[in-house]
Amino acid sequence: DHGCSERVKKKEGGGEGRRGRGGEREEVTTDLEEALVAELHKKIKDAFEVFDHESNNTVDVREIGTIIRSLGCCPTEGELHDFIAEIEEEEPTGYIRFEKFIPVMTRALVERRYRPAAEDILLRAFEVLDPAKRGFLTKDELVKYMTEEGEPFSQEEMEEMLSAAIDPESNTINYRDYITMMVVDEN
Repeated sequence: DHGCSERVKKKEGGGEGRRGRGGEREEVTTDLEEALVAELHKKIKDAFEVFDHESNNTVDVREIGTIIRSLGCCPTEGELHDFIAEIEEEEPTGYIRFEKFIPVMTRALVERRYRPAAEDILLRAFEVLDPAKRGFLTKDELVKYMTEEGEPFSQEEMEEMLSAAIDPESNTINYRDYITMMVVDEN
């Protein structure tokens, strides 16, 4: 055994894997995959605990988006709403329990859901907003586009973006530099 033994688990119904002779699914997991899942669980727990102010394995439902984003995911507001609906109690309490959060968040990370947009797509999006191809947008232009078009930014989101994106000397955003800063390194 070279640290890569395989375990075969029988699963009824759906899921990834290949079909066994009896029609049931077989899921092949390796020690490496199990180690990766264990590492994900630690990251998820660490992120969750930052917002578990009472240390009782619950967080305010309004913090879920921040927790998901801190794990490198970029869900839309609609995707976030669906995610919360999946983990909320039958009778919503305003709090989310860790044991409901971890399996759904683990699955999202393993399936690489809510990935940030690729650099070239972000660049094309900014270029649409800059028909003169100046390579920058003014602060006023950026605020207008981000609060009046599509899925509008909240005041807090706008302030956060401006603090990171706007060059205080020119009062503009050089969007190529901003994209480079925003893009998550996949390696």
